[in-house]
Amino acid sequence: QVQLVESGGGLVQAGGSLRLSCAASGSIFGFNTMGWYRQAQRELVARISSGGVTNYADSVKGRFTISRDNAKKTVYLQMNSLKPEDTAVYYCAVGSTWDRMNYWGQGTQVTVSS
Repeated sequence: QVQLVESGGGLVQAGGSLRLSCAASGSIFGFNTMGWYRQAQRELVARISSGGVTNYADSVKGRFTISRDNAKKTVYLQMNSLKPEDTAVYYCAVGSTWDRMNYWGQGTQVTVSS
């Protein structure tokens, strides 16, 4: 069983930055993809493979950066130039394939004020 714990959310003004972290406990062997999603629809924000290949939603390209530390079983999301429309609950996930997420965190709230 894998558990994911997100941290780093909060309230920030437009144009500001936040860094989200997600630490996994338990074995994530075989779960090569780690990613960040937002809102109830679980919209993809960014994902990263175990080899470092990344993919971003068009709305965050150039502003957000996803990274991971495999030794720490942690994935990060650096969010810069935040906009009010980035306000959402952000969920961390790990998956066995690029498109299938198997485990989800509880979510962390990000609120961007104008």
